[in-house]
Amino acid sequence: MVVTIAAATIVTATASPVRARLHGRAASDTSFAGLVAQLSETPGYFDSDNIITNEASYLQIASQLSKVGTHGGAYIGVGPDQNFSYIGIIRPTVAFMFDIRRDNMLEHLLFKSLFVMSRNRLEYLCLLLGKPVPPNVESWTGKPMSAVLAYIGETPADSVVAAATRRASNERIAKFGVPLDNHDREMIDRYRAQFVAEGLDTRYSSLGRNNRFDYPSFGRLIMESDRAGHLLSYVADENEFQYVRSLQVNDRIIPVVGNVAGPKALKAVGAYVTGHDLVVSAFYLSNVEQYLMTRDGGFDDFAKNVRLLPHDSTSVIIRSYFGRFGMPHPLFVPSSGNISTSMVERMDSFLRAFGAGELTNYSELVFKRYVTP
Repeated sequence: MVVTIAAATIVTATASPVRARLHGRAASDTSFAGLVAQLSETPGYFDSDNIITNEASYLQIASQLSKVGTHGGAYIGVGPDQNFSYIGIIRPTVAFMFDIRRDNMLEHLLFKSLFVMSRNRLEYLCLLLGKPVPPNVESWTGKPMSAVLAYIGETPADSVVAAATRRASNERIAKFGVPLDNHDREMIDRYRAQFVAEGLDTRYSSLGRNNRFDYPSFGRLIMESDRAGHLLSYVADENEFQYVRSLQVNDRIIPVVGNVAGPKALKAVGAYVTGHDLVVSAFYLSNVEQYLMTRDGGFDDFAKNVRLLPHDSTSVIIRSYFGRFGMPHPLFVPSSGNISTSMVERMDSFLRAFGAGELTNYSELVFKRYVTP
């Protein structure tokens, strides 16, 4: 039987190394760039562009987070901007965007620059997609998402506007202080150009393998809802957007290059969180564990790293499942183009099961270990 696998991101213990370009900083350097350098480790490779997620189900866990009482603390999440929606819901004090790919860190520098430059959701989307910002943009704060999307849909991208935004954004990125070489700057520009060219139709893509026609678009993802039909993406809700923006402006969303099963980065994040008297409220993993268990190894090292994270009874792991052997997940919500199921497990539950030797296969992990909505 054909196995269908679609990953939003993956951190592997045996990924082919690429040249590390993070410059060392003194341990006393608590600047944004200093933390990026101190917490990161040598980057690796995964065969996905991962410019956005392919998880249309990502907001269906809101009731599970509420049920557990997950709130505040420190947030850790892999991948690109789906993390911002989780941050808006959970309201952490600090967040770490964790990924083996250095390119993910570069994309988050792009996002950070645009958040800092934007007064509201409309301005952010205009800057991201290369569209003119209306003169009265401040009056758009808090307007219904339908109106925001109508403006975005009716307003074509403008090459002059996009070029001006590129210059302003790159100036902001330079001020963040993270050392970048020509390849890094080219990657940032490539991500920016894709958003401008494809707009709301921007989609996840894999490298060297077939891309599914039903991957959700950026426009669809920002209009996804929880199980009760509430729009909760960071772009659909002005309050969530402004909360995420406040963290970005204050350097509280920190991109980290690292392997979740690796020797340094996740341990360093845990030590930082402990040193600031916080606990990890949520660790969003997508389906990283699937690859650690079934393809690349390193699951035990990953679980041991999780054990070192400060946590409490409200701390959770957020994971995604894409289906194997034709087995739908009990939490799956059928919808047009929806290929994923998102779920939550208490971190305490995960660590107890790991310590008892119960996590012997991926099916055990996703089919038996989740909080019901």
